[in-house]
Amino acid sequence: MTKCLVHHLPAIEDPAAEAGAVSLVPVPPSGSEGPLHALIQAIGSTQLVGPLLDQCLRDLSWAQADSSNYFTPEDMARLMVGAVVPHDGHRVLDPACGSGGLLVESHRYVHERVGLNPTMSLRGRELHAPTSQVARMNLWVRGIKADVLPPGDSLTQPEPETYDIVLANPSLNQRDWTQEGGTEQHAGQPGPSVPLDPRWPEDAPPRSSADFAWIQHIAHALAPAGRAVFLMADRVAGSRQAMPRRLRERLLRGDLVECVIALPRRVYGHSQSSACLWVINKAKSARPGWGALDRRGQVLFINARRAFEQVPQSRARRLGDKNTALILSTLAAWRGLPGNGATATPYSDTDGWSRNCSVKEIASRGYSLMPTSYAVEPPGPERDTRSRIDQLKLELTEQFDQMRALELRLLDALEEI
Repeated sequence: MTKCLVHHLPAIEDPAAEAGAVSLVPVPPSGSEGPLHALIQAIGSTQLVGPLLDQCLRDLSWAQADSSNYFTPEDMARLMVGAVVPHDGHRVLDPACGSGGLLVESHRYVHERVGLNPTMSLRGRELHAPTSQVARMNLWVRGIKADVLPPGDSLTQPEPETYDIVLANPSLNQRDWTQEGGTEQHAGQPGPSVPLDPRWPEDAPPRSSADFAWIQHIAHALAPAGRAVFLMADRVAGSRQAMPRRLRERLLRGDLVECVIALPRRVYGHSQSSACLWVINKAKSARPGWGALDRRGQVLFINARRAFEQVPQSRARRLGDKNTALILSTLAAWRGLPGNGATATPYSDTDGWSRNCSVKEIASRGYSLMPTSYAVEPPGPERDTRSRIDQLKLELTEQFDQMRALELRLLDALEEI
């Protein structure tokens, strides 16, 4: 534990030391030396460092919930990593890495399958400096070699390299994002321009939401056969507004969308927003390591809205091992990947759970990518009520988006007066 503190906590000048010398372990508050020393000794003597650290990270995540700076829960991390199937030797990026949980899970996933220390390359970036330091410590304690870049906003510029795997759980509905320099050219609006950004060659994402920027940033960072998984608010998948519709159309035109999973509320962190997990893939043809079925021109929708369990003695929810395994087995069957048995389980659509759709059908529905519109539950009063509530929530969210966009346009206009 002391070694971990020395390695990861910032150095603090020690006035009692020789001139120019630096103490590597921060000086504790007056009167806390005894209890802090006892705590460090107790933690250092434990044989279960991993579970203890996991619990500390969960507690820290709850403490930061109000700032939306939460960490990805373990079962959600298993689902996200299992959905993109990383392999040994892959280059993996998390552009909003938080505590580094998705990088840790990627390493564990590959290690379990190769039985050796993976040779994969892991890289992460985090906006907040203290959280970035937590990520470094999390990886270091587990003996995982990874490159956590200096704190910074990943959206300010394109990634200089491409990656086989990109995983991201960015803050949902982030507002007032800006490119480097604080300006951007709004689509169809007057305003200061910036040099052409290869991530959005047609129109720049609106300042009112970073969600559209994250999707294009991630897609641009993928290698020719790369794949990615990320969390996105429902409105990005189902909004009928021009910007999200054009973005979905471009993704489908490039045949990048592989699977969209409608998740239960409150199982992916502390946000109250409804969200979907997106899986995008630059090469959906049959090939080793991905699947035996050619899925070009097709998209799998999974409606997992009700796939959750209550955390014992709590009002909190989680996916749980059973639901995580069910989602991954559905995706594996659709790809033609073998499950636990020797052969792959044949895929078939299941009412209310999953449906395979052609890009042509999706285009006929206004390029909507909402799984609940395709994997529809059997008719009944309860389903009709839920569908109406979901539609009203989506319409209200769209109205809020329009209000935010109008507010930013008015502020831009006032700046020019």
